[in-house]
Amino acid sequence: MSAAAEDRTGAVVEQLRERIRQLQAAPRSALATLRTGVEEVDALLPSGGFPLGQALELCGEMASGRTSLALRAVAAAHQERRLCAWVDGPKELYPPAAAAMGVDLARLLIVRPKLPAQLAWTAVQLARSGAFACVVLDLSQGLAAGGQGQAPGVRLSLAEGKKLADAAFRGGSLLLLLSSPSAPADGVTRLRTESEGADQLSVEVVRSRQGGLGTRAVLPLHAFYPALGTENAAALRPAEELPTGEEELMPEFYRGRSWERRNGVCGIQGQRPGRDAAMPSFRSRLGAGPVSR
Repeated sequence: MSAAAEDRTGAVVEQLRERIRQLQAAPRSALATLRTGVEEVDALLPSGGFPLGQALELCGEMASGRTSLALRAVAAAHQERRLCAWVDGPKELYPPAAAAMGVDLARLLIVRPKLPAQLAWTAVQLARSGAFACVVLDLSQGLAAGGQGQAPGVRLSLAEGKKLADAAFRGGSLLLLLSSPSAPADGVTRLRTESEGADQLSVEVVRSRQGGLGTRAVLPLHAFYPALGTENAAALRPAEELPTGEEELMPEFYRGRSWERRNGVCGIQGQRPGRDAAMPSFRSRLGAGPVSR
């Protein structure tokens, strides 16, 4: 093969390698939009839901519905049999409450870094890997140092915000940033959640490059929670309201004791004969007489 032919072959191989790298870094197109299932919220954005491959910020005070909205997005990804990750900065995520909202805990990776400076780095690695359809980074308020009062939240630098957006684009993941108004993040799209009385909340688009700026939806609080089917109604009724003859199907609960786990359910006797149980007497075999006292 001539030198010119070798150069052409090398150039073609290098072009193929570069194309493979571009395809690997491109966002996934199989699931371009993640719909939360709350029609009022999905209708706020032009894509009809949360777009994958972007960073989206949910900004609001405590008890404003930002965590509930993020959990709905995670539950929607689990319905598509996708994996999700939750970087829990305040360390306040309660898994049983998340499971009650439809989250599959077997498909959710919860990461709790020890230092606030590790939050953004952890989210970048998770989003860039491409293994998770949704990565939630909770930067909201938590307990201040020493447990006195509430911390204002973790504020990201401009460089960290760019790294997060780039990681979401390269991995094709939806990166949800949970922030407080006192420490907003640098998400491409920002939704502000506010409490509207005891049983309502509002979601407003306050920052968007794709349209929908200024749109707002007010919806009841129970819209974020999955409706219970009629087949579960009997389980929610008090015991005195159960029909006559209907037996409770709750199995008996037995808590194992520590000594049972260590020595067995039957106790020490009989578990390790010759060591824990009494040794047989060898005096009769040796022909010795009774012990004189």
